[in-house]
Amino acid sequence: MNHISAILTKVSPERRSSLYWALSDCWVLTRRSIKHITRNLDQLLSLIIMPIMFLILFRYVFGGAIDTGGITYPNFLLAGVLVESLAFGSSNTTVNIVLDLKRGIVDRFRSLPMNSSALLSSHVMADLFRNTISSLIMVAAGFVVGFRPTAGPVEWLLVFGLLLLFTFAMSWFCAILGLLVKSVEAAQWISFMFIMPLTFVSSAFVPTDGMPAAVRLFADNQPFTQVIEAMRAWLVGTPIGNAGWLSVVWCAGIMLFSVPVATWLFRRRARVTTV
Repeated sequence: MNHISAILTKVSPERRSSLYWALSDCWVLTRRSIKHITRNLDQLLSLIIMPIMFLILFRYVFGGAIDTGGITYPNFLLAGVLVESLAFGSSNTTVNIVLDLKRGIVDRFRSLPMNSSALLSSHVMADLFRNTISSLIMVAAGFVVGFRPTAGPVEWLLVFGLLLLFTFAMSWFCAILGLLVKSVEAAQWISFMFIMPLTFVSSAFVPTDGMPAAVRLFADNQPFTQVIEAMRAWLVGTPIGNAGWLSVVWCAGIMLFSVPVATWLFRRRARVTTV
């Protein structure tokens, strides 16, 4: 903390209003968040073990009972588990923001000449780092359980780009959740309450064809399904339909809503905590 303060106090407040210094503040605090990941055993275990556990569970426990048509279940499954892992990984932003608010770190940062939104941005950037590593581990584990992609270099780049876009959008949405609650326990359940239905009522683990009409209507037209179908199409060659551009539109829409709302809530919460 003292090291961060020393860095942030080197520059005059007048210069810190520029884009360069806003990015510099974000980078300093992102390094702080990444160090927390590497030094926290719980976060390291969730980063490595949880994605593999989900993959093995659905591959070997449920896989034999699910008909996916002309595609093997490992090939069907990986995109769904990947998006599930990204979504739940993004909920770390919710918890970390609550922790910073409860520990008084936000009050300390407000006394420094730093950009007001750098703390939020740094948690989102740390989530990008965390989820990228988790995704690489997930793909490697997928090869072990039978995942055999047909994607070329362009398709892999598209998957990676959508992965980053989806994580960025979900992390900003989870930042809103973290600013709406006041305890770590509430931060954990509120993110689960939003992410769990979107994950399981989608095409992540089973085709939507067998769902009841009302459930299928929701599943086919929600953002997680669009992202999953786009990734699945690029990875293993399933029909993509409108999922490619719809997944981008959904992610962009979530960001356009979440970034200003999270920034406004953060400034409001920060003012309240200093009163």
